[in-house]
Amino acid sequence: MSSEDEAVVFDVQRFSVHDGPGIRTVVFFKGCALACRWCQNPESRRPQPELSYHVDRCLPGCRLCVSLCPEDAILDRMIDRVRWDACTHCSACVDVCPSNALVMVGERWTVERLLDAVIADRHFYATSGGGVTLSGGEPVLASEFLRGFLPRAKQAGLHLALETSGHYPFALLEPLLPDLDLILFDIKAGGRQRHLELVGHDSVQILANLERLLTRDGGPELEIRMAVVPGLNDGDASLDRICATLRELGVEQLTLLPYNHLWEAKLPRLDTEQVALGIAPPSEGYYRALEQRFADRGVTGLVGEALP
Repeated sequence: MSSEDEAVVFDVQRFSVHDGPGIRTVVFFKGCALACRWCQNPESRRPQPELSYHVDRCLPGCRLCVSLCPEDAILDRMIDRVRWDACTHCSACVDVCPSNALVMVGERWTVERLLDAVIADRHFYATSGGGVTLSGGEPVLASEFLRGFLPRAKQAGLHLALETSGHYPFALLEPLLPDLDLILFDIKAGGRQRHLELVGHDSVQILANLERLLTRDGGPELEIRMAVVPGLNDGDASLDRICATLRELGVEQLTLLPYNHLWEAKLPRLDTEQVALGIAPPSEGYYRALEQRFADRGVTGLVGEALP
């Protein structure tokens, strides 16, 4: 199948109350060009399905995967069982694992299958003012697929939101805009060099795309957000640059997303270079002070989720 017919999805999360209004179904697409040091979904970066290993599910003495791996990438031990440098993510080990210790992250979905999945909960959308949010990874990288999905979802009466990093050619996003109701646009850090250090790319393309969205006539509602990572993107220089840029673009308000460290538990399961940061969730007082720091710079920064 072509990329127009299918996309790789690694999760469909129902009954979510984040990432848009009301009760929502959030669809997580694989594939992202950024490498954020605090990425909440490290399993999303690769565009293709990939192997993950859950040591807590592995059965002692079971060697089925060891004997069947065509690349000899599975070792006869519980810890560090997978030789990631040899693994081709072929799924041969997954097919024989009796305890789901070895599972594939990501599956190819057709437009029809995804429509059926999200339409099933439209009663909850209607009663709560909710809908569907496309997330990832970077869902815009599945632009061809979404060109087939979004018009049909809109015809079904669904509220459609897109969560995005903004890092891609605008030509991928533009054809999706007529069917979107809301774009959740994430800012990572202030300053080109700091942005490069933290996410692997500078912010030039991201800010250019944001400006194009802000200066368009009509189109979806736009909410600009920032995931706050203490010690990484909350320094004075970063906030100075973020707020200066937002003021230049005429943006008065920014949603602040509290730091969540739960992603670190995923790292041992995956073939990834991302490392744990060991940052403790900040107190409510930290976020109230952060809101004031934004206010001092001429931007209203509001914490958008429940605090720990």
